[in-house]
Amino acid sequence: MYQREFDQRLNHSLPKAVLLFGENDYMIDYYIEFYKTKLDAKEDALALYFDEWNFEQAQGYLSQTSLFGGTNLLIVKSDKKIPKKELERLIELANKSSENYFIYGYSGSARDAKTLQSSFSDKKGGVWVRFFEPNVRDGIPVLQQKAAKLGLDIDHYALQHLMLLLNNNLALCANELEKLAILEEKVTSKDIDRLVYSTAPLAIESLLVDIFNKRPITNTISRLLELGEDEASILRATQYFINELFLINAYIKMHGQPDFKEIFGFLPPQFVRERKQQLALRVKAASLLKIYEHLLESEITMKQAPATQREVLLYSMLIKIQQYL
Repeated sequence: MYQREFDQRLNHSLPKAVLLFGENDYMIDYYIEFYKTKLDAKEDALALYFDEWNFEQAQGYLSQTSLFGGTNLLIVKSDKKIPKKELERLIELANKSSENYFIYGYSGSARDAKTLQSSFSDKKGGVWVRFFEPNVRDGIPVLQQKAAKLGLDIDHYALQHLMLLLNNNLALCANELEKLAILEEKVTSKDIDRLVYSTAPLAIESLLVDIFNKRPITNTISRLLELGEDEASILRATQYFINELFLINAYIKMHGQPDFKEIFGFLPPQFVRERKQQLALRVKAASLLKIYEHLLESEITMKQAPATQREVLLYSMLIKIQQYL
């Protein structure tokens, strides 16, 4: 089911076993906190996050009777799948006692979560909820609720500006609202420009990954330009990104396994290493060479073109890269 249907369900009762997944970590955490508060289980809940996962511990927790007649709330959050037999055992235990509840926040890809959904069917006493990447229309009410809770005076337009600046990342927006609440005065768009650091560099990285995965990119380009990035900075970031993929590709051909500290001079986070390695292996050297030549030609064209034409040339340049892949 989707969020709206889940909210309607929560108005009547709390499902005993819930799978939360999708492209919105903020809402996954939001409903985990909702369960903790609703069940008054902040102190007694067992939370197993990522490498803390232990089936025997989880099973033992749901198998015991609460000593003080309270609630046993098991919270698991991980980017790895729980084996089917273990998962269905936990769902069974959650439904076996009125004291038990089980929430599984799966932070892997939504596509991979499809195999988990069957375990959370109504027949088995569970529900699954998929969240999508937040947009301004859906995100504003969430942030308004957060602002009200903080006692922060901020209007719709300032919240909209905040979401644009932080690339619709609700978790980052919520954190910034907590900081802005310290001002104890009405917060405007000008205050946000002055006090909030833009995530445009992260958005550029996201744009380039989308290019190589052949996803639609026009909305992301528009958002970057609205954030104040100019055509030249996006071009430079694209050239730098292509150069990184070329270095990884060449290193793998020479040594078999990439040493990112040797390639870059520092060690990027693991998810960045894995993502760039996958992209570097997927793209042929001949394609990288064509993209290099295309970027050099585009740079000359953009420098010679009137300012009014550079935005169109940027769209054309980035979209054409996908034709070489």
